Amino acid sequence: MKARTQVGIIGAGPAGLMLCHLLRLRGIDCVVLEARSRRYVEERVRAGVLEHGVVETLREAGLADRLEREGLRHAGIAIRFNERSHRIDFTELTGKAVTVYGQQEVVKDLIAAALAAGTPIEFDVMDVAMHGIDGKSPTLRYRDAKDTVRELTCDYIAGCDGFHGISRPGFPAGVIRTFERDYPFAWLGILAQSPPPSHELIYVHHDRGFALFSMRTPQITRMYLQCAPDEDIANWPDERIWTELRRRLEGDDAPALEVGPILQKGITPMRSFVAEPMRHGRLFLAGDAAHIVPPTGAKGMNLAIADVRVLAKALDALYKQGDAAQLDRYSDTCLRRVWKAERFSWWMTSLLHRFHAQSPFDYRVQVADLDYLTGSRAASTALAENYVGLPFEET
Repeated sequence: MKARTQVGIIGAGPAGLMLCHLLRLRGIDCVVLEARSRRYVEERVRAGVLEHGVVETLREAGLADRLEREGLRHAGIAIRFNERSHRIDFTELTGKAVTVYGQQEVVKDLIAAALAAGTPIEFDVMDVAMHGIDGKSPTLRYRDAKDTVRELTCDYIAGCDGFHGISRPGFPAGVIRTFERDYPFAWLGILAQSPPPSHELIYVHHDRGFALFSMRTPQITRMYLQCAPDEDIANWPDERIWTELRRRLEGDDAPALEVGPILQKGITPMRSFVAEPMRHGRLFLAGDAAHIVPPTGAKGMNLAIADVRVLAKALDALYKQGDAAQLDRYSDTCLRRVWKAERFSWWMTSLLHRFHAQSPFDYRVQVADLDYLTGSRAASTALAENYVGLPFEET
């Protein structure tokens, strides 16, 4: 069976769904193909910190009703080292804030909006293959949930299918150059039915390793512990997790940590990755398909939405004014922001984690960096500006 659309979107994560919504608002037809089920996509727990500009984007797109009710506005974070907490006040330093609202909640809102508008999202598709990305009418061939072979002809294809998707490998050999860094640690992440120890995020530098105390709701806590990259989750029973969380939060001004049932736990490796360029022919990469950041800087989903803002605006200029200049600049425009976010995420990761191979000198310098950061208004402002989100790049 054959069909046609203007933009074929591979992937129903934040990048693909947000692009779909922004295109629909501009009157541009699109179809979203997703390999997983709707339930899987809506329930996978990912990042939860939204930059100021991303929240504004959701408001402008008419997607913020539930976010306004349930999102948790954070005007700062605490950075904790030497068993003391130091607050970075975003609002005082930048006039902005961030909002904690889980990625899965953004995805639910986007799917609901798409289905209410009659925008096609096909879940449970299989064997997606791209053809003719160098030509004028690329196609997506796949099997739908009923095992029917389909062919979708497009003007353009947006690869929003994550790091392990088919889009980036669909570039011809030798076109993409990749840049990456693997870190010598991972995060043990848990989701617990327990009130957060603070109303704002706490980033902890500790001799035993990094820890992060976050939240999803006033009743659900999201917490992380630095661990070895090859750690076996079976070695972390609930009691050991709570004991280690307490140790890394210790100190005279430590907030109370209330134990509760652990709902979910898993190991996440830390890596930085960028693919250049983000476009070849009629295929555009967005989100994790093009770049990965360690989650320390809370930039993953925010970068994905920044990418598709640029892409939607560029496609709008093409279809309405016949102007392809913004599309031609898509990769360069996005990569300027991507590399700034990569730098910030690398810096936060390097600043806060315990590198067990480092010398005593290097460790003391790391602590001195933290002391300078939390004692200098200029240094704190630089962190705050990056954390709440740099201005969106203009095409």
